[in-house]
Amino acid sequence: MVFAAPNQALARAEEVLGSDPSPLHASVAHQVIGIWQRDWGDMRLALHHLRRARDLAARSGSADREADVLAALGVALVVAGRTRQGLAALERGVEVGSGHTRARVLFRRAYASWVLGHHRAALEDVRRAIPVLRQADDVIWTARALTLRATVHLALGAVERADADFTAAEALWDTTGQEHDKADVVESRGLAAYRSGDIPAALRLLDEAQERYAKLGTPTFMLTIRRCEVLMAAGLAPEALAEADAAIRVLDGIGGQSTLKAELLLAAARAARHAGDAHTAIARADMAVRLFAGQRRTWWETHARLVLIEARVAAGRGSGRLVADAAAVADRLASFGAPAAPEASLLAGRIALGLGWREDARRHLEVAARSRHSGPPLARMTGWAARALWARAVGSDRRVLEACRRGLDVLDDHRTTLGASELRARATAQGAELAGLAARASLTSGGPRRLLVWSERWRATVLSAPPTRPPADPELLSDLTAFREIAARAEGARMEGRPVPTLEREQRRLEREIRSRTLHMRGDAPGDGYRFEPGRLLERLGDDVRLVELAVLDGRVQVLLCAQGRVRRFEGGLLADAEREAEHVQAGLRRLAHPGAEARLPVVEAAGRRLEELLLGPAAAQLGSGPVVVVPPGRLHRVPWALLPSLRERVFSVSPSASSWLRARDTVPPPGGRQVLVRGPGLATEGAEVPELAGRYGSATVLEYDDARVPRVLAELDGAALAHIAAHGTFRADSPLFSSLGMADGPLIVHDFERLERSPYRIILSCCDTARFASVGADELLGLVTALLPLGTAGVVACSAPVNDEAVVPLMLTLHKGLSAGASMAEALRDARSALPGDAVHQATGWAFSAFGAA
Repeated sequence: MVFAAPNQALARAEEVLGSDPSPLHASVAHQVIGIWQRDWGDMRLALHHLRRARDLAARSGSADREADVLAALGVALVVAGRTRQGLAALERGVEVGSGHTRARVLFRRAYASWVLGHHRAALEDVRRAIPVLRQADDVIWTARALTLRATVHLALGAVERADADFTAAEALWDTTGQEHDKADVVESRGLAAYRSGDIPAALRLLDEAQERYAKLGTPTFMLTIRRCEVLMAAGLAPEALAEADAAIRVLDGIGGQSTLKAELLLAAARAARHAGDAHTAIARADMAVRLFAGQRRTWWETHARLVLIEARVAAGRGSGRLVADAAAVADRLASFGAPAAPEASLLAGRIALGLGWREDARRHLEVAARSRHSGPPLARMTGWAARALWARAVGSDRRVLEACRRGLDVLDDHRTTLGASELRARATAQGAELAGLAARASLTSGGPRRLLVWSERWRATVLSAPPTRPPADPELLSDLTAFREIAARAEGARMEGRPVPTLEREQRRLEREIRSRTLHMRGDAPGDGYRFEPGRLLERLGDDVRLVELAVLDGRVQVLLCAQGRVRRFEGGLLADAEREAEHVQAGLRRLAHPGAEARLPVVEAAGRRLEELLLGPAAAQLGSGPVVVVPPGRLHRVPWALLPSLRERVFSVSPSASSWLRARDTVPPPGGRQVLVRGPGLATEGAEVPELAGRYGSATVLEYDDARVPRVLAELDGAALAHIAAHGTFRADSPLFSSLGMADGPLIVHDFERLERSPYRIILSCCDTARFASVGADELLGLVTALLPLGTAGVVACSAPVNDEAVVPLMLTLHKGLSAGASMAEALRDARSALPGDAVHQATGWAFSAFGAA
């Protein structure tokens, strides 16, 4: 009962102890309390009750009762870190027990072996236990044994064997009422899905397990460990670190299992390393190594040492000693049959290369490269990375590029299994090293044109296909509606000066629910085999249009100027300097949005000149007189390009990639030419341009006041030729897909836009911060604009900074005048800027807006 209804079992056991029971019955009751405390409470109390149960079992005269308690006590001692005592208790239980009971004890000893990382011993014990349990028709313990055997298979990388055992166990669990065990097998299936490369299924199953545990009221520390592993593979390392650290605090607070604490520390160390926090990773990994060593858990200790070495290298501590340490870890992991062995060999080879130890590097990288043909996607990418590193060491650019191409192909296949645009974007971080190696090799061996090809190979790949549309899930739609209502109520309370902690907590809960449901989506758009062709780009650019793609190599901006049938390379400044200058410009534009800051105008203009030197360098003088397309890297998304002197009076547009620009150029407008005008509440001007635009367009659909509600707005936007939205924009750096536009019934968020069948062909967002993005993955952007581009939008006008609402009105009216006359978005925006008054507020407003795409 303790694994079917844990809290009820605890209460029943306490009732038994209060009724003057016999030694046999008292032993059972103390054992139940001990198991409950062992798995979900205080280890000190667990050991007290289990020792009492053991003593009472000895008094009862039942050898099988004593064997059963010894097994439970042995597991408790092992997970408390008292390995020698625990194994001795389990050994004694095997000796004392017989038949069916002995098989249950063997299962517990197998579990302890799994905890300790003794996988072959665990398989041997569970192999001996399963036939006896089946013969006794013990469904529950047979299912437990199958679940354990599957989990051990997973640790050894045998995913197919694990899946077969999980399937058999689940069929047995369906015939029982063991709710905790059922949740455990769902959790384990989530881990199996992750190991086979299906991250959306893994997240869905782990969330289902979490719901099952929540109904039972039991803590979920092992689930947290597994969820952290999946979050890291999905590129969500900061979230994994936060979850692991929070679980450690809870575990410490209840005096929980020492073994779980060590595993949580290892998860936190891995997450910190993936998040780029090397010092936190070192601290957590060092503590994990010490705990695992004290618990005699060599398998786990070796994995923790791997993370510790990785973190030390990331902190700049490469040394000959670390080469030897990494090699020793690789050998030990290989002896365990652990899937992480190639990763350790790659690390040893990488450190050796950095030290100039070529022979050592070759040996380790060759071992790591063996993983490139089998296993989950990230293991295969490890193998191709090893292959590419050695090819670079021997000076073979051709082999570097081939290895990088093969590795990134693996990543592409992996990304197409992901339905959520956020996961697709973050997953690209796994290919950043391969992309960097390829870019360097392409520059030295193939010149600017090949560098352009590789720059396109890995930038803005998430925009290459529409995200999987959220299913018609009533719960998701209900959560979105509730989220809008709560967010609107919270905003209203803030404006009235009332406290909103309860509403904010509920809003955060709903955000987690919505995000969780979208992350569960599997990709349904397999790669179409598209490969970027510079010749096609140059042909479409013609003689007048120039495309400037900014790549970054070793921290320096490389300017690739594509025009008149060729690609030329120029060198800009340091990326870090450009990022700092862009932040200064953003601060200046925020000041200029308010009257009285005219003195800042020359300062901002001077910053624009410095930005041009850093970003375009000598290429600025080669732009000719025609239109320009700017393709910046993700980390430069905050640059107000209109402020650069060479672009200030020019027709120009911005695109996340050259491929994205080509797709926008080829996008056909929808039939009918339908226009939609929307104005949300709370604007200082009340969206004053909308009534005038309504008169100009005549037949346009106008949504304002109570009509500007999210369901109606989405219905009208779907398939429109032109949409203009005047509403407050809010950018969420912490969760970019919750960036929003304020409507009458609450925020219209990016997740809403992704439900459109086809977003408007052209869309104008006359609101603050609508062109702000979060830079994630290798070179991806998440935000409002990037949500629209893959869904059928060919052109967007949006704003990258706070602007003066009143100054926006004349800019928008002049912009629409140009569009009505047949101008493109970029042409109309250029003309609208030049028509603005010359004061600082209006100039800053014009600079803050950019045209994206090609419409």
